[in-house]
This record gives sequence, C-alpha cells and structure tokens, in this order.
Amino acid sequence: MTHLKVGDQAPNFVGLDQEGVKHQLSDYKGKKLVVFFYPKASTPGCTAEVCNLRDNYQVLKEKGFELLGVSADSGARQQKFIDKNNLPFPLLADESKEVLNAFGVWGPKKFMGRTYDGIHRMTFVIDEKGVISNVIDKVKTKDHAAQILEL
Repeated sequence: MTHLKVGDQAPNFVGLDQEGVKHQLSDYKGKKLVVFFYPKASTPGCTAEVCNLRDNYQVLKEKGFELLGVSADSGARQQKFIDKNNLPFPLLADESKEVLNAFGVWGPKKFMGRTYDGIHRMTFVIDEKGVISNVIDKVKTKDHAAQILEL
C-alpha cells in the first residue's frame, strides 16, 4: 500500500456524500481541506474521532479548514452516523473505494494474526493549491482536532 505524501498533488477525487451530493477536489480550491479516512461508521474509534472533530469544528473553521470524512460505508449508514452524532461536516460514502484507492488508504491490515483488506485511518491536509501539506498516519481518535491544529 502506497499512500500520498507531503508535497504530492492531491488526487482530483469525486465522491458522493450521505445525501448524494457530489464533492470533488476543485470544490475546495482556495481553501484548506482536511480529508480524513476512517474504517467504519458507528464503531467506537470512529465515533470518538468524529465527535472530537465535531466538538472542535468551530475552531477548525476559524483556522480556515474545511472537513470531509470518507469511508466505504453506504450513504444511509453515513447519514445515520451524522444524525446520531450531530456532525456538521459531510461524509463521503465511497462504496466503490475510488477515493480510498486514489489516496492509497485501502490495503492490507492485520488484526489478531489475521490479514485482510481494509481502510487505514489516515488524514490528509490539502492546501489552497491542491497540494498535500500534511499527512497524519497515527491518528489519535480522541484528540484528532489538536493534531490538525498543531500543524
């Protein structure tokens, strides 16, 4: 699995959010975009992560960041996740794994001695020109906003 690194041009992704609204890189031109990838909606770690981002959303917005979450969950599952946790940012439903593969976050994982393909929890910060300015590959789910704000 090879993921993107600092200095790489961000992929010109296109994906649909929980409501079927299309999001693409060009929508965020001139803005700082945080694209965070998480394994599965409504699991404990993913819930801790999105709730931490939700609780710090205003500060992130004040610092000029737009947020976009991505997982392979369906739009309906993403909508339930948003409703249950009162999330103020969109979540892409990347069931085809096109965005996941474009960023290189889909690949082999190990858990309890078993290897399987899945989503690696990672965050990419994309600058106003569409270049990756930071990559967080060791996401602290309960303190993720602070990781972004420290950059």
